[in-house]
Amino acid sequence: MTMPNKLYRIFVFLFFIGFTNILLASQTDLLTQYRLNGISGLEKKLDRGLAESSYWNNYLKKIDTKFGYIETYTNILTCNKSESDLLVYIKDVNNTYKLHKDYSAFTGKVKGDKKTEGDLKTPVGVYDLVKKISNVDEFYGPLAFVTSYPNIYDRYKGKTGKGIWIHGLPLHQERDKFTKGCIAIGNKNIKCLNKNLDIKKTLLIINEQCNYKKVSKQDLATLLSQIYAWRYAWKYNNLEDYLNFYSQNFIRYDGMKIDRFKRYKKRIFAKNETKSIVFKELNIVPYPMHPDTFKIMFKEFYKSDSFTFNGKKTLIVKLENSKMKIITER
Repeated sequence: MTMPNKLYRIFVFLFFIGFTNILLASQTDLLTQYRLNGISGLEKKLDRGLAESSYWNNYLKKIDTKFGYIETYTNILTCNKSESDLLVYIKDVNNTYKLHKDYSAFTGKVKGDKKTEGDLKTPVGVYDLVKKISNVDEFYGPLAFVTSYPNIYDRYKGKTGKGIWIHGLPLHQERDKFTKGCIAIGNKNIKCLNKNLDIKKTLLIINEQCNYKKVSKQDLATLLSQIYAWRYAWKYNNLEDYLNFYSQNFIRYDGMKIDRFKRYKKRIFAKNETKSIVFKELNIVPYPMHPDTFKIMFKEFYKSDSFTFNGKKTLIVKLENSKMKIITER
């Protein structure tokens, strides 16, 4: 019997991903499900399987989770303020992050996490490099990388300020051994950094301490399964389950608080539309100095009868008693 091409791909997918409960089904069972319920019936079962932690526990066994679960970033920069260093990790051919360089670094004059404009502190957090500036004032050396401070979590916590860079040292003058909040490294080093980094694939983690918080594979499996459980409730219009993933302290990036957000989502779910929701390039990074808090980033492809969205999505979540709670999103 020749299986329909799409069903064949699903069957091969099931064979390789290792869903214990689904792999027990024979080809005949799958064909029967397809005959009676169509592709949608199989799709719903697969969506449910992605929301099971057993799948993710097995999937994560051979994955380097030193910095979390990362699909997108090939370069990780970690700045440990207490050690005054900037470490460069690069993913090798085995998909393992290896230490590539260790640079001495200057950080903010005042210790602690940045809170306000002009407080002379370097922020603690997880950031992207959003831009390279080659034509900078000579005080900042030959070039600079602009970070994404303030990010969504910074704004949630009411932080202010901007212009946090990684830059070089003055070309023709001495400088103090601290900055106003940026990260400064030697000029040869920043040129070397420029040669080795694709800023679109680089993540910056700034920590107050040198002991970067590592996350267990079990916690990552829990988060991954719950991201897909959240997606499952969203996709199949289960409003109660969907809203149960949101903290009572939730505030959306635009200031919408939880009560208004619930009313908004109730109107959307009442349409009972068929949805397609696909997540790609998923990253989960534990937030330094904030126990049980994680930054989750991915590309979302959403389509319903009334709305289409293709773009980046960011969630800040807390893991409370093995339950994911979203505190802000954009």
